[in-house]
Amino acid sequence: MRPTDPSRFLIADSLDAFPAELKGGIVAIGNFDGLHRGHRAVLDAALGLGHGTHHPVFAMSFEPHPRTVFNPARPVFRLTPLTQKLDMLRAYGLDGALILPFTRDFAGIEANAFVEDILIDTLGISHAVTGYDFHFGRARQGTPDYLRTAGAEHGFGVTIVQREEDEGAEVISSSRIRDCLARGDIAQANGLLGYRWFFEATVQHGDKRGRDLGYPTANLNLGEGCPLKHGIYAVKVKIGDDWHDGVASHGRRPTFDNGAALFEVHLFDYSGDLYGKKMKVHLISYLRGEEKFDSVEALIVQMDRDSAEARAALASLRPLSEIDQKLLEFTE
Repeated sequence: MRPTDPSRFLIADSLDAFPAELKGGIVAIGNFDGLHRGHRAVLDAALGLGHGTHHPVFAMSFEPHPRTVFNPARPVFRLTPLTQKLDMLRAYGLDGALILPFTRDFAGIEANAFVEDILIDTLGISHAVTGYDFHFGRARQGTPDYLRTAGAEHGFGVTIVQREEDEGAEVISSSRIRDCLARGDIAQANGLLGYRWFFEATVQHGDKRGRDLGYPTANLNLGEGCPLKHGIYAVKVKIGDDWHDGVASHGRRPTFDNGAALFEVHLFDYSGDLYGKKMKVHLISYLRGEEKFDSVEALIVQMDRDSAEARAALASLRPLSEIDQKLLEFTE
C-alpha cells in the first residue's frame, strides 16, 4: 500500500473512456474478486515498480465475472462487488482502475489483438503485472509465457507473480474463500483475505419481532447466491461515518417462521431509526450455528450469551494487516 489522494483515483468503464493521465502506466491485470492476499501480491509488485517513478499504477479488471458470462444459470457470488472492489483499490493506493465489460465477444478476441490494440495502442503501458494463472484471448491462448514474449517484442516490461500460499502451503483463491464462508469458517476466510470480509446493504423493514425480544435488529439482504453459513456472528458495522459493535443472525429463524433467509444485525448500545440506511458490515467471528429453541425464553437466554461472546470478541479486535487497519479505521 502507499498513501494517495482518493480524489485523484481515476475510474474508466471502457477503453474509450481511458484517461490520458494513466497512459504509459504500470497495469496490474486480474479479476481481483475479494482483493485477497494473492491479488494484493500482484498489486504490491505493480506499486513496487512504480515507486519513485513518474509512471501511474492502475488496475485492469473485468465485469461481470467471466464464469458468470459463460454459465449465467450459476452466477458467481462476488466477494467484492464492483463498488467495493473500487473502494479497496482506491484505499490500496492505486492511481486508477479500468473496468472492461466482459462479454463473449471480448473473450473471443485474439491474444495478439489484446496486446496490440489494448495494452499498446490504447493504454500505452510501460509494464504489465499479472498472476501466474492469468490467461486472455480466444481459447485462453494468452498465457503468461505469451505475455512475456509479447512484452519483449513490443518493448514493455512483464512481471508474472507466482501463486500466494497460506501458512499451510495451500494456494489462496477466491473460490477457497467462498468455501470458507459456506462452512462458517470466518477466521480462515478473513485470514486468506487479510482483512475482515464485509458486505454493504440497505436496511429493510421486517416483522419487528426482535424489538419484542429486547433485541431490535436491522434486516439486510445478502444478495442472490451468497454462500454464507447460517448462524450467529460478531460484527463491526459502519453507518455513515460512525462505527458500531454488534451481533448478527443469518438464517431462517427456525424458532418462529423458518422463512426466507435474512441477515439481522443487533447493534449494541444503539437507539434510532435505521430503515433505509446503508450499512457496511464486517464479519469478525462465527459464534455458533442456527438453532431452533423450544421457547422464546430459551432463545433470549441464548441471545444474551451470544451478545456477551460477541462483545468479548470485539473487545480484543486487532488489525490483520495494513488494509484491514485502513478498512476498519483502527485508531492507535
